Amino acid sequence: MNDDRTRQYAARFERVLAYIEAHLEEPLTVERLSQVAHFSRFHFHRQFADYLGTSVARYILLLRLRRASFQLAFNRQTRIIEIALEAGFENPESFSRAFRNTFGQSPSQFRRRPDWPGWHERYRFRLPERNMTVQVEIVEFETTRVAALEHLGPVEQVNDSVARFIDWRKSTGLSPKDSSRSFGIAYDNPDTTEPARFRFDIAGEVRAEVPANPHGVVNKVIPGGRCARVRHLGSHTRIGESIYPLYRDWLPGSGEELRDFPLFFHYLNLMPNTPENELLTDIYLPLK
Repeated sequence: MNDDRTRQYAARFERVLAYIEAHLEEPLTVERLSQVAHFSRFHFHRQFADYLGTSVARYILLLRLRRASFQLAFNRQTRIIEIALEAGFENPESFSRAFRNTFGQSPSQFRRRPDWPGWHERYRFRLPERNMTVQVEIVEFETTRVAALEHLGPVEQVNDSVARFIDWRKSTGLSPKDSSRSFGIAYDNPDTTEPARFRFDIAGEVRAEVPANPHGVVNKVIPGGRCARVRHLGSHTRIGESIYPLYRDWLPGSGEELRDFPLFFHYLNLMPNTPENELLTDIYLPLK
């Protein structure tokens, strides 16, 4: 298959994957999905499994359970029966059975103590990197005081740190989610860093010093200055597809030099209240 045909084939599957993400709350039949991709419905099952390494039914189930997982972990006031119905299950029993069979934990066990490393193992799809063209803006970022929780360790355990930061945010009210910006500071690339050494800050904007606290949240500053900014639409798990073109394609020909501060993210909206396909994240690359 030549390069043009390969790109066209990949684009048809990207349409299918985008359609699934945008219609998770609706019935998703093979007939409908094969029409979206303009594939024969008789061969769609095999084509999908060959492309992603999992069946279409399994993929849809995993995406529905992924959304439910975030609801369980980060929206603890939402009842499990409500999460089950929102995920497309007829009753809590069928939801619990599917959840346990997939992750080895019941929904209530996951809510109490999620096994994020095991959870991540279920989402290792054979998903080719999209060839993204990014729109780069040069902007002035104002110096911003933040409260930060420093994560050190495998990227698969970042969600445990996120949960701690959310608990701090809710219990103190010092960086309210709805009126304070949320940031991530990426000191390391998880694709090239030894898991035990991976560093990432989960941060929220504050207007005053944060007192010592049992959560381990500390005071930091994101320095102001010139930055290259790219907006990423979609899942945080695919944010690298917007980062790599920034370094690989834009930076070498830009004439710009990098400042001595890490890449950082401004999360314009957040899960679980926002579906993954609607997430918006501004990526900032600090420049001299």
